[in-house]
Amino acid sequence: MPVSKANAIWNGDIPSGSGTFTAGDSITGGVTSKSRFEGGPGSNPEQLIAAAHASCFSMAFAGALADAGYPAESIETAASVTLRPVDGAPTITKIELVTSGRVPGIQADRFGEIAASAKATCPVGRALAGVPEVTLLATLLEG
Repeated sequence: MPVSKANAIWNGDIPSGSGTFTAGDSITGGVTSKSRFEGGPGSNPEQLIAAAHASCFSMAFAGALADAGYPAESIETAASVTLRPVDGAPTITKIELVTSGRVPGIQADRFGEIAASAKATCPVGRALAGVPEVTLLATLLEG
């Protein structure tokens, strides 16, 4: 399997400095203290973690559904990453995954079981195992 790479540059101190990042061939962005800690414009590392977790989970879930005999028409996942101070240090304390899918022939309870299994086996989710709270809400969509 290929090795995934990214690059980041930070200039200056935290309050007034700024940074940029690149990942892969098409992901670029800028980071400031305001974008990370105050909800200001721009990007932040937690958004990248959310995007990585949402895309990884969607792929893992689609694969698990197919393996169980229920190929998905579509899976959509949103991830929210919460950053809070813990012992004076910014810490990721919670990740919420909200997923929905159109999967012909599956019952809602089986859909939820497979979603939970995918949550446990998603490589990005496994890498984030130190996050104290990771929740999953899975909704089966009609037709």
